[in-house]
Amino acid sequence: MANNLILEKLKGVKARFIEVGKMLTDQSIMSDMDKYVKLNKEYKDLEPIIEAYDEYTNIISNIENAKSILSTEKDEEMREMAKMEIDELTAKIDPMEEKIKLLLIPKDPEDEKNAIVEIRGGAGGDEASLFAGELMRMYMKYCETKGWKTEITRATEGTVGGYKEVVFTVTGHGVYGILKYESGVHRVQRVPQTETQGRVHTSAASVAVLPEADEVDIKINPADIKRDEFCSSGPGGQSVNTTYSAIRLTHIPTGIVVTCQDEKSKLKNIESAMKELRTRLYNLEYQKYLDEISKKRKTMVSTGDRSAKIRTYNFPQGRVTDHRINYTMYNLQNFMLGDIQELIDQLIMAENAERLKEANNE
Repeated sequence: MANNLILEKLKGVKARFIEVGKMLTDQSIMSDMDKYVKLNKEYKDLEPIIEAYDEYTNIISNIENAKSILSTEKDEEMREMAKMEIDELTAKIDPMEEKIKLLLIPKDPEDEKNAIVEIRGGAGGDEASLFAGELMRMYMKYCETKGWKTEITRATEGTVGGYKEVVFTVTGHGVYGILKYESGVHRVQRVPQTETQGRVHTSAASVAVLPEADEVDIKINPADIKRDEFCSSGPGGQSVNTTYSAIRLTHIPTGIVVTCQDEKSKLKNIESAMKELRTRLYNLEYQKYLDEISKKRKTMVSTGDRSAKIRTYNFPQGRVTDHRINYTMYNLQNFMLGDIQELIDQLIMAENAERLKEANNE
């Protein structure tokens, strides 16, 4: 029957939901934009919990009504219908409670943020650069299906194509919470175009997905930044290569260096570089959080160890295997065209199972 502990927690959540709703109509709060935005986000975060609470209490109420009919009704047909309803509704309680437990676990506040994605060709030389380029196109196509906006901010092309390094931003709803599962080393096994003997080679590329930091997340002292301007190189037209529009920012206390040369506008490059610098500084602290929760989760999915080999793309066999959850798919061709949602869904399910296990052990 109903879990009284869950009901007590949900009553407290609903009371807070009602309180926040009233506060959002308060004129003094509406005039304080920072406070209003914060409360509005809390209200939206609580909404799915309240919907689940209403559904849960409705199930319990209907079971009680059916039991009442069963205890007083003489008509056998009505009694049989009441029994069927009790059985049907009772079967919904456990899954509903699991759903509510998961909703009650505090989410990673970073999940709603935009993301900065960095892909680097690793071991394997030219083949690694080609693979890094294919990964970038895979993510670009996936982001397109989600309606997310992407923008390349820095790129160093490989000698035969692809990228030695490429950095791009992704803007949309809940971007980091989905793309974070891609951080780590991606390994490819295939016969390179330059291989005359038909031998399968192994190379790799690393992917780092960082939650994009807002100005409110971290403040940077302008005196701590050294700024250099230089001519952009690579594609972009004559004006890109002849004007000092590219920007290099060095954060003196940490030694972090970011560059941006994708835009013809110096101001736009400064804006993009500052965005990346804020993100990299913010992630120095966020990494400590990742390291801490990785100690708790033995099968942690969004691992803090970004050097870990997470996935293998085997072209001769047409398969992709994620080593964190031992999940293999035989649709590599479509996968490389951005059809990666099924695997991400499996990773989310695995992490949710870990979070529930944590909550139950507390």
